[in-house]
Amino acid sequence: MTNEFEIAAGRAAPVGATFDGDGVNFAVFSEHAHRMTLCLFDDQGEKEVARIDLPERDGDVWHGYVPGLRPGQLYGYRAHGPYQPAEGHRFNPNKLLIDPYAKRLTGHPDWSDALMGYDVASKRGDLSFDTRDSAPCMPKSVVVDPAFSWGEGVSPDRAIADTVIYEAHVKGMTMRHPDAAPQGTFLGLSSEPMLDHLVKLGITAIELLPSQAFLNDRFLVEKGLTNYWGYQTLGFFAPDPRYLHEGDIAEFQAMVARFHAAGIEVLMDVVYNHTCEGSELGPTLAFRGLDNRSYYRLAEDPRFYINDTGTGNTLNVDHPMVLRMVMDSLRYWAEIMHVDGFRFDLCSTLGRTDAGFDRGAAFFDAIRQDPTLARTKLIAEPWDIGPGGYQLGAFPPPFLEWNDRFRDGIRRFWRGDPGMTPDLADRLTGSALQFDHSGRPATASVNFIAAHDGFTLRDVVSYNEKHNEANGEENADGHSENFSDNMGEEGETGDEAVNAARARRRRNMMATLLLAQGTPMILAGDEVGHTQGGNNNAYCQDNETSWIDWESADDAFLQFTRRLIAFRKKHPVLRQKLFLHSRERALDGKEDLFWRRADGDPMREDDWNDPELKLLCVELRTASGTPPYAALEYALFAVFNAGPEADVVVPGTPEGQKWCVHLDTAEPNREPAKIESGTLSVAADSVVLLVLETPE
Repeated sequence: MTNEFEIAAGRAAPVGATFDGDGVNFAVFSEHAHRMTLCLFDDQGEKEVARIDLPERDGDVWHGYVPGLRPGQLYGYRAHGPYQPAEGHRFNPNKLLIDPYAKRLTGHPDWSDALMGYDVASKRGDLSFDTRDSAPCMPKSVVVDPAFSWGEGVSPDRAIADTVIYEAHVKGMTMRHPDAAPQGTFLGLSSEPMLDHLVKLGITAIELLPSQAFLNDRFLVEKGLTNYWGYQTLGFFAPDPRYLHEGDIAEFQAMVARFHAAGIEVLMDVVYNHTCEGSELGPTLAFRGLDNRSYYRLAEDPRFYINDTGTGNTLNVDHPMVLRMVMDSLRYWAEIMHVDGFRFDLCSTLGRTDAGFDRGAAFFDAIRQDPTLARTKLIAEPWDIGPGGYQLGAFPPPFLEWNDRFRDGIRRFWRGDPGMTPDLADRLTGSALQFDHSGRPATASVNFIAAHDGFTLRDVVSYNEKHNEANGEENADGHSENFSDNMGEEGETGDEAVNAARARRRRNMMATLLLAQGTPMILAGDEVGHTQGGNNNAYCQDNETSWIDWESADDAFLQFTRRLIAFRKKHPVLRQKLFLHSRERALDGKEDLFWRRADGDPMREDDWNDPELKLLCVELRTASGTPPYAALEYALFAVFNAGPEADVVVPGTPEGQKWCVHLDTAEPNREPAKIESGTLSVAADSVVLLVLETPE
């Protein structure tokens, strides 16, 4: 090892490794370190060629400038300071540390006891000190120049009201697609066959499961499994290396550019509530070794961590420099990588203060005032496992929120659970009880029937019980209450009647999702009938359990879903920002929302309180100043029937207009047909949708 490299003072900002054309400025935060050493490696990352102490410290940012270094240089840090776990300090200069601001990593850690800051064989546990060098087991940070030629491409910048989200896994989308190449990568996800599928489907935004660099947990590796979902972040600025075909971050930028050219926005599922270092018994990879006491929220006994996330640690976004890192990361993805929005995993954690959850917490205030981030789409997962962690509806504008009550309520209604009709009405109108406050729009509710965590839509109608044995936890993991219904037989079956009933139930739930006020989200693969064999916690299944089987696609359901999305886009009454409350409209002073019984009479309190009521009719009526309904009454009438066949009285029509049936889940191939006002026969377990039209 030599120290022939020159180093100058450099500057404290920006944090990270910044190439300026002549050399690289290195800046890293640590409040409690005594010394910070920059380690440089050869091109293979195998030989440490230099150790250079950063010469300057401005506040708590250590920095130095090395002339002559170029993009592609491999590096890491060793932080010197007290190893006093009982005081919250876990410095160990024997451990090579990833730069938290690294924009590219060479790979993933190779599991070894040397990654631990303590001696795993010692009876003193994490109070002991390990002297082995972890560098041979560690990925290296890479200096990059993130400049990219975006050309004239711009973000589609779609209104929230016009958004249809598609939650997808980079690898799961492409590994079994015969024409998507290279498979399992950002480039494969944005290949022409994938874009063609998504454009024809009609989605407007793809939400990627975690794509920032993440860790394969040791307990999974030892069982021959892997962290497939990616909710264990290793680096908040680096795309995960496994999704890069040739290791260049420009591949991510190229993916975004391709999606934008196709009119599709890119949203990222991001995990800022914790890191992959786990509890006090976890590895020392970056944050713990740089400044454990600053990066993490520690318990009253600072040897241990507050664990509101269930992962062993909680990131301390109350600390200004940790909050700055999160904000810098978000701005990097938005400004440099051109990402259009973010879904925040366990977002309640980001709003926690010493007094509990606070919708005015520093994180929310910072992101709302930021001129870049305030323009992006922001989606909260409104819960964590800590005390008071369930906060559905409590987030400040402009956040949208995942609405698990929509998921559960719609599943239960179509399963036939008693007393669910009032809940259906609330879900159809944007879950106003949760969201109609503080000036929030109806679009604040992100509605979904299925997501990565849980059953797929096909499995919701195929399994009564979870089947997670392949996860190696004796089927003890995953939710036990799925509100699912196997329709008479558990799992796959050759019974045509059961399969027909399942197909209709899937159509009913997809129709309910896309006819409801709010922002719809579809799980990738649901549109083609993907099954995980009843596994409702496939976080470790990087195989055909989770990879979408495109060759076995349910083409009929795909066509049905396409029609539904197209219908939603055509009819703005289904995607309004204002909540519908059976109140007068500004345009013509008439009511816009009517709840009706099958006999045509308005719903009464006794009807709403009837636990056996399984049929609900709703009329949405408005005046529109836009074609094709300018100066005409414009109305939709929908029937949601989870009970037996019924005759439904159709509302009267203005002179010169008639109702036209556009959707009938009992007859999915039915062509639109005009009917006279009167009585309509609605099949059991079905959705029927009518549009008020003017005959030609």
